[in-house]
Amino acid sequence: MGICLSARIKAESPYHTGLTSKNVSTDGNSLKSSSGKVSSGSVPPPPRSEGEILQSPNLKSFSFSDLKMATRNFRPDSVLGEGGFGSVFKGWIDENSFAATKPGTGVVIAVKRLNLESFQGHREWLAEVNYLGQFCHPHLVKLIGYCLEDEHRLLVYEFMPRGSLENHLFRRGSYFQPLSWNLRLRVAVGAAKGLAFLHSAENKVIYRDFKTSNILLDSSYNAKLSDFGLAKDGPTGDKSHVSTRVMGTYGYAAPEYLATGHLTSKSDVYSFGVVLLEMLSGRRAIDKNRPTGEHNLVEWAKPYLTNKRKIFRILDNRLEGQYSLDVGYKAANLAFRCISMDPRFRPTMNEIVKELEHIQDSNSKEKIGNNAPARSRPRRLSADDARKRNIPAAYPRPSASPLFSK
Repeated sequence: MGICLSARIKAESPYHTGLTSKNVSTDGNSLKSSSGKVSSGSVPPPPRSEGEILQSPNLKSFSFSDLKMATRNFRPDSVLGEGGFGSVFKGWIDENSFAATKPGTGVVIAVKRLNLESFQGHREWLAEVNYLGQFCHPHLVKLIGYCLEDEHRLLVYEFMPRGSLENHLFRRGSYFQPLSWNLRLRVAVGAAKGLAFLHSAENKVIYRDFKTSNILLDSSYNAKLSDFGLAKDGPTGDKSHVSTRVMGTYGYAAPEYLATGHLTSKSDVYSFGVVLLEMLSGRRAIDKNRPTGEHNLVEWAKPYLTNKRKIFRILDNRLEGQYSLDVGYKAANLAFRCISMDPRFRPTMNEIVKELEHIQDSNSKEKIGNNAPARSRPRRLSADDARKRNIPAAYPRPSASPLFSK
């Protein structure tokens, strides 16, 4: 049996209604999709009670009126982003008292407001408070506090001035300049450290929704993981996995998890591999605007990742001259191992951190030893170059294949 997937998989609640919704069905099961979210049609248990919020001395409890003032009554021009959960607004509070201040004064914050019609959002809101309220790490976004008042559910985060990695990779315009090779490595290392922290023996948390839109960047391009609504405690004792309803994002979710619902830390590793591929290629995990055979990034890129003569076929042409052939190959090979169909062959996040740091060091040393190791060398045409110039690509385009087969 297959699972009907759209941009984001949500299998917890058939009652979830978000910003937009449409009904989808597959194999006779009625599914609900909202903002790209899909439910498998199973009736969920009731959401956890408010009393189950874990106490944390690091979190501030805000009143709704305070956050209303801080965001200038949730004005549309204060919106930083939107999603199935609701909208995120920019606001200002006093550094010491946390009281609302005038725009441009005090500390800038990001306020996520739950869509009142969202049933699933209540559960995700609780998960975010409980996880981020307990964790403190340089590569996890800081949760300052929350609001739990009547039907209102809000979360207050530190403001990340450079926005999401997704914007920097895929948006075109004067504000979002292409990230350099060094900055992409910096972001990859930071995001990997965040996941490694979650996977550590002390925490054993599976993030479950690792993707470019959930990686936020501070003013120095330090990466921090956000949106813990789908996070799940990992297996304990002698258990090898956690059995869950399938949730995540199409294009990023590990194939064995989609097929069985068995969740492990290696599920996050697969998602990391997809994001690393996006950073190397400048392409989205799923892009239906690409030619046939190139819609799914993993399927399209896999044949080229382990061949030094072919990796230029998939590397972002905006990065030309910023890395050596050896360094580019090492990064591509790491991505290839992360997206292995067999989770046993995927590296751990600690191993990934070490390899990425080694790639960073290698890149720096090669720049010092030779200012232009590969710049004078003619670069093979990428698929995008070939298409723009209307000439054949340097390598044949692979045929499309399903993400996984049963």
